[in-house]
Amino acid sequence: MAADDQAAHGTEGSDEHSRRDFLYIATGAFTAFGAAAVAWPLLDTLNPAADTLAASTVDVDLAPIKPGQRITVKYRGSPVFIDRRSKVQIEEARKVPLKDLQDPETDEARVHKGKDEWLVIVGVCTHLGCIPLGQTPGSKRGEFGGWFCPCHGSHYDTSGRIRKGPAPTNLPVPDYRFTSDTRIRLGEKPKEDTKAGS
Repeated sequence: MAADDQAAHGTEGSDEHSRRDFLYIATGAFTAFGAAAVAWPLLDTLNPAADTLAASTVDVDLAPIKPGQRITVKYRGSPVFIDRRSKVQIEEARKVPLKDLQDPETDEARVHKGKDEWLVIVGVCTHLGCIPLGQTPGSKRGEFGGWFCPCHGSHYDTSGRIRKGPAPTNLPVPDYRFTSDTRIRLGEKPKEDTKAGS
């Protein structure tokens, strides 16, 4: 009889042990599910808003811009300067020896192949973030005919390269691609390498 009681106790003990394990596993699974259900909305708020995503690219119609004319487009909170350069401006920019540049970069490396007349640059001085002058007719363009930063006196040439003053680097060229002969899309890299200097 004692053996029967022991056998019954042993079975009862293992049943109780497996039920306890099941409860632990079930509780852990429900806790993990609950934590994920709470965390998902919080993590989802870190995604960019729909209006931000919509502003990640900007299409610009170049057709109305005449040779020698400059326009400013707002992109990701910064001004982007688009300059339809004349042949004279392009020639002047290409004549400059790299040794004369503070941040050596050829003009060809800053424009798209076959679209040399279009210079697209971020219009924020690389020194302390001021907006350079030179976008409107009659405004000061500095000693090199490009842009002039009124805050600390940086002078940029017709390729947006720093030529004089405290700015450490050239005005940056944003990602953009031509979607047609007269339209560009800011915020997208070209589908193929179209940099003239490549």
